[in-house]
Amino acid sequence: MKIAQRMEKLSPSVTMAITALGRELKAQGKDILSFSAGEPDFDTPDVIKDAAVKAIKAGFTKYTSVEGITETKQAIINKLKRDHGLEYNLDNIVISNGAKHSLFNLFQLLINEGDEVIIPSPYWVTYPEQVKYSDGVPVFIETDDSTNFKITAEQLKNAITPKTKILVLNSPSNPAGSVYSKKELTEISKVLEGTDILVLSDEMYEKIIFDKEVFTATAQISKDMYNRTVTINGLSKAVAMTGWRFGYIATPKVDIVKAMIKLQGQVTSNINSITQVASISALEGEADKEIEAMRKEFEKRRNFAVKAFNDIDGITCVSPKGAFYLFVNIKEITENSIKFCEQLLAEEGVAVVPGLAFGKEGYFRLSFATDLESIKKGIERIERFTDRIKNVDYNE
Repeated sequence: MKIAQRMEKLSPSVTMAITALGRELKAQGKDILSFSAGEPDFDTPDVIKDAAVKAIKAGFTKYTSVEGITETKQAIINKLKRDHGLEYNLDNIVISNGAKHSLFNLFQLLINEGDEVIIPSPYWVTYPEQVKYSDGVPVFIETDDSTNFKITAEQLKNAITPKTKILVLNSPSNPAGSVYSKKELTEISKVLEGTDILVLSDEMYEKIIFDKEVFTATAQISKDMYNRTVTINGLSKAVAMTGWRFGYIATPKVDIVKAMIKLQGQVTSNINSITQVASISALEGEADKEIEAMRKEFEKRRNFAVKAFNDIDGITCVSPKGAFYLFVNIKEITENSIKFCEQLLAEEGVAVVPGLAFGKEGYFRLSFATDLESIKKGIERIERFTDRIKNVDYNE
């Protein structure tokens, strides 16, 4: 049997592959420290689990409407109003099986063959893959440490062509933890004025913010930005609900909502009914104390890890303003990030993700969504490894 040619457009997820390899090696009894997965090590808050149990006992185990139940959609509306002053109604919301599913739906229903999608680099591995699968063309805007991995309005202006359909923004970002300020988003919005370009704003990490940074939702910037923005969010990261699979979009463009419901209705229908009920607690702020406790712990881990990496000869690390990743610069040692990460795992039992997976050579991504003691041990092993290979040409 021959697999459909469209599958050739997709590359396997490097983050998933390394995570799986780390688990396999650990199962074989090897001492593995894995920093590859973007998954909080905290448990889902009890108030959410209790709501799920209550829903099960009440028999809320049947199909729901494709786009989600009214109560959960209303909780999303309340959250967006409370947190960002944004006004939406029930016809502006669709709930999907995680934000990745939301993005896939959007790219499938928005992109025609040859449409260009602007993506800042480094990027979450899934963005360009889904664009290519949807017959679109990813157009990358390069960033680096000097700009805290954020694009400028001027770069955006230079990247726009008559084929540009979508700009993808991710703040706080994966893999670099970059957070766009209100001023920066305002400058970007001015470039977009007078165009038909849509903004897909991935705000999954909005609650994981450090240094008293203020998070600004893209749709908050102006009426024009509100009208062109599709906000993508969920509960996986900030509320430690990765396995529950809850993502959503919010947009005033009802035609997008209707198309998404049509597509989802033929693919997955509604998401898990129990997850929908349980998520209301998180959306309405009932787990805010737990979210803040997790955020504080992430900040503590970040502070330690950034200092520890910057103390290693040949390594530099920009301090992220959000999310729970470090994008570590190893260019003084090598620009072959895949070989570096393969050897690090084989020789020291440390799993991190090569920067090439995110569109940037000479870096690796480390997730600090794990306990501080493991982070300390992991960085000690990385330092030992880099000291050992300094005289080895890893660029060959």
